[in-house]
Amino acid sequence: MQTIINAIHWNIDPILFEIGSFGLRYYALCFLAAFAVSYAIMLKIFKQEGKSQELLDQLSIYIFLGTLIGARLGHCLFYEFDYYSKHPLEMILPFRIVNGSFELTGFQGLASHGGAIGILTALWMFCRKTKTDFMWIADRLVLVVPLAGAFVRLGNFFNSEIIGLPSTLPWAVVFEKIDSIPRHPAQLYEALAYVGIFFILWAVFKKGLPKQGYLLGLFFILLFSARFFLEFFKENQEEFEQGMQFNMGQLLSIPFIAIGLYLMFRKTNEPNKIKK
Repeated sequence: MQTIINAIHWNIDPILFEIGSFGLRYYALCFLAAFAVSYAIMLKIFKQEGKSQELLDQLSIYIFLGTLIGARLGHCLFYEFDYYSKHPLEMILPFRIVNGSFELTGFQGLASHGGAIGILTALWMFCRKTKTDFMWIADRLVLVVPLAGAFVRLGNFFNSEIIGLPSTLPWAVVFEKIDSIPRHPAQLYEALAYVGIFFILWAVFKKGLPKQGYLLGLFFILLFSARFFLEFFKENQEEFEQGMQFNMGQLLSIPFIAIGLYLMFRKTNEPNKIKK
């Protein structure tokens, strides 16, 4: 990476190393780091509030699967439905067979909105099985989601994907694997925004929550408002978004913001503690 004529040239190989047809990507490392850091923070919270590590381990499995499945299906259904409706097995299989040849593809294409839906679904299933209060867990879980999102966007940067619009700013980046145009490093904008949201949520949490669901609502408002705004700096991801006043990412953010407003301002007498 080097700076030339007011632009940062980025041409790093997204694959750290390869063994046969398997390649370890920086994106995969960022994805794993997201879960490792999230687990460490949640373990600290669980211990402080008298909950067992075993419960967290069960929760982690649900969240990992919910995130991966939800993000994958979200991409396939929201962004490339025409293709995957004709190749449904490729939604769930990390490989494909082209002209009789086996090709390991991994899961290329994950949508954050689908991941959010997957996490909420997995959390609901977990709480139903363990008889744990949904809102109590959600108000703690959303503390780490922005950090996880920041790691994922860093992985997108290594992949030279979700690129920004052309820019003349001194920190513009030329993604040489894409073209020679200096662009907004939109992935880094989003990663920094998510780190900032983490610190805001953490400060509110340490101060004390006025009611259950408050932090979940604030999370929805902050994260998806940031996502809505930052989409104006990005290239559209799919052809069908061209000509749309708001792209798919922005349209999918609006319901989450509305839910966040409801959760923050709803009237409830429920205490912010776990139900035994």
